[in-house]
Amino acid sequence: MLDSLRGFAKSWPGKIMGAFLLVGVAGFGINNVITDLGTNTVARVGDEEINSREFLRAYQGQINRVAQQIGSVPTAEEAVSLGIPGAVLQNLAQDAALNQMANRFGLGVSEEKLSELLREDPSFHGTLGTFDPSAFTQVLQMSGLTESEYFEDQADAARRQQLVLSLFGDTKLPSTASSLVNRYASDQRTVDYFVLTENNIPPPPAPTEEELAAYLSEHQSEFRTVETRNVQMLRLSPAELAATKTIPEDAIAAEYERTKANLSRPERRTIQQVVLTPDQAAAFEAGLAAGTPFETLVADAGLVPTELGTLAQADIQDASLANAAFDVLQGGFVLIDGVAGKRAIHVSAIEPGGAPSLEEARDQIAQNLALAEARNELAEVQDQVEELRAAFRPLPEIAERFGLPIYEADVTAAGNELTVIPDLAAEDVPRVSQAIFRASEGQLTPSVQLAGNGNLYFDLNRIDPARDQTLDEVREQVAQALTTERTNDALQAAAENAVARLDRGEALADIAASFSLFPQLSQPFTRFGNEEGGIDSSVASAVFAGGPDHHGQAVSQTGEFIVFDVVDVTIAEGNLTEQANAGLENEVRVGLYGEFVAAVRDEVGLRTNQQALQQVLSLNTPQ
Repeated sequence: MLDSLRGFAKSWPGKIMGAFLLVGVAGFGINNVITDLGTNTVARVGDEEINSREFLRAYQGQINRVAQQIGSVPTAEEAVSLGIPGAVLQNLAQDAALNQMANRFGLGVSEEKLSELLREDPSFHGTLGTFDPSAFTQVLQMSGLTESEYFEDQADAARRQQLVLSLFGDTKLPSTASSLVNRYASDQRTVDYFVLTENNIPPPPAPTEEELAAYLSEHQSEFRTVETRNVQMLRLSPAELAATKTIPEDAIAAEYERTKANLSRPERRTIQQVVLTPDQAAAFEAGLAAGTPFETLVADAGLVPTELGTLAQADIQDASLANAAFDVLQGGFVLIDGVAGKRAIHVSAIEPGGAPSLEEARDQIAQNLALAEARNELAEVQDQVEELRAAFRPLPEIAERFGLPIYEADVTAAGNELTVIPDLAAEDVPRVSQAIFRASEGQLTPSVQLAGNGNLYFDLNRIDPARDQTLDEVREQVAQALTTERTNDALQAAAENAVARLDRGEALADIAASFSLFPQLSQPFTRFGNEEGGIDSSVASAVFAGGPDHHGQAVSQTGEFIVFDVVDVTIAEGNLTEQANAGLENEVRVGLYGEFVAAVRDEVGLRTNQQALQQVLSLNTPQ
């Protein structure tokens, strides 16, 4: 039978049928049958492949950057919803397309240039700020790169930079565009305006019970409680365990004798500084020679000294100040040079250095010994706590056994209530609150590992689900909200009425007087506002929404109802400043570059091996 099939396959009818079958199979989407995408190739851009290792390295780097921003490593589903795989693939495709164009133009990078780039890369600098081969090796290992891959990537990046700079480096902003942008950003307007408040309108009537009930029904979501979970918590950490220790006095004395040679502390000085004009410097020099106190000279000159604090010499970055301050007697002062002229440096107090006495060092030594004991016992105590937890012993009983405090709180999803735990690290708050909201009543909850060396245990006592509040519970809040809404509606109507009167030609001052107000004259401001002049960006946007004789009303960012009339327009002349123009030109270059690389990428074409891509994602993204 097989021999017959082999004979048929070698005949012309068999070859024709095989061709049809091959085309048919390919038509059903079996990409790798007749394409050149290998199993390790995630995508192909023109003639260049993006392999799974290259994609994974870029993808993992992007995942790490996102994790730093959101505080946790995204799952596979979260990464897809954030568009991370597609963005990474598009960036790699963009680089591949530019690499091919750079190669067509014959761009290259010398070994000397690559060496220069290597030496200048701060990622590979050691403690002296120069290139360190060991740092280079370590960074490559952490990045999953070989030396050849690193230099190849650097060469490609340098060629892409040459290409981009040659095409867009001289892009200039037209003078007309610069002038228009300058007009937009720098034109100024001045307005007469007045501010309507609830004092300028009749107060709204008190809401009835029916109105309160109707308002609550329409705004029930605003008067809904959030879910809270009542928990008892126990923190097991070296610091928490150390607080239960009592160190004997003889142990403290023995530790003091053993370590006192290393307990020396530096001399610290309380330093003041004043910056002097030439005339003041001359007066201080004369006073220094005559023995006049620093305080008298400062008072006579009407100066206020700057308090630099109580510092050790090593804490002062300014070497000349440090040397001067530590070379003068207590209560004395000295004159030194400064950026803006002479400075007077005064030392008001001196804390001598040297070894502290046993009494001075006692608390610190006791704390250190307690921490050392706690660290030695931590693993054993943790094992005992875990055994008691597995036996379903109540958390207060466990805490009492080890002398540890219990913390109790009604915790919301945000975790703001976890401040009941002293010195809980900020990064631990979301971790603990998420664990609490994953827990179920009646079930043993796992411990939460804390930043540093420690664990937090909790018992979920009660869940208070989110619910709609009744009118009796929130009557005062509902009445206040309804009254505020009615007041704002009345203020909006009054402002619109004032604008209608301006439309009819009535003077702003007469309209303001009808509300028992006087108009105010603003300082000149741009469309971005002038906070110091009382005009914020919201009001400024409304002012610039019309022509030179524009008038209208706006609600400020603080909720004030403002009626305005433009009284003066100052037109900005010329182009943007050199710095602003350079920044805008750079934005133009970025925009052109983005369109260019997208076009290059589309021209060479991008083909994706979905099977290889999904395999890489499933193997290397947390689920």
